[in-house]
Amino acid sequence: MGHVFDFKDAIAYEQWLQKPQTKAALALETRLMHTLLQPMRGESVLDIGCGTGTCLKAFLEMELQVTGLDPSTYMLDIASRDVGNRVDLYRGYAEDLPFDDNSFNYTCLFTTLEFVDNPQKALEEACRVTKDRIFIGVLNRYAIKGIQRRVKGMFTSTIFNHAQFFSVWELKQRIRKIVGHTPISWRPVCQLPSQSGKIATSVEQFKIIQRCPFGAFAGMVVTLVPKFRTRPLTMRYHAGDSSGASTG
Repeated sequence: MGHVFDFKDAIAYEQWLQKPQTKAALALETRLMHTLLQPMRGESVLDIGCGTGTCLKAFLEMELQVTGLDPSTYMLDIASRDVGNRVDLYRGYAEDLPFDDNSFNYTCLFTTLEFVDNPQKALEEACRVTKDRIFIGVLNRYAIKGIQRRVKGMFTSTIFNHAQFFSVWELKQRIRKIVGHTPISWRPVCQLPSQSGKIATSVEQFKIIQRCPFGAFAGMVVTLVPKFRTRPLTMRYHAGDSSGASTG
């Protein structure tokens, strides 16, 4: 089940979202999500671990049909207040999605894997319910900011004490185990934690920055390739019929 945000966690998370530095980082991260996912207007998306609705609102701006799922009733209450009846909200777990196969064009796991009990099962479920593409956004294990979070957690209690962190390489390995060698693209953002505004946006456009695997946030898109079950053709042979046989 992983860590489920309680009332105290939900309030603290909302307060954190209001910080200018947080808003600047989220703007970069959601812009990256849009760039990599390339959703088509009117199609459907499931936000797994939607929290208080940061990505839900971004998807609404993209004019998508939006569904959100989260295990925390407190986080869903805040999300419902912000998005109203424009989004279908469900209480549930990433490892056991209450949806049929291929229910959505896109799914999103935006800093969700960090807090689930079984990340591999969560990825398998995302692949199961998705037809086209999956966006995975994680707090990078090897980023300076990620290391700072872990060190801070040794001396004080933070929400990140409940989190597990991933690298780009580890994510790719996990995905390959599920879908094989399907197309995967990724990019980091927030290379310099102190940046904000126009300066951050300009720096993030440099190609060397976009391929550096040490950004605070890493975004990855998995393009699902349809798999068809086939069976061998039966070759019929009749004695005396040489039309389909070679005599050497």
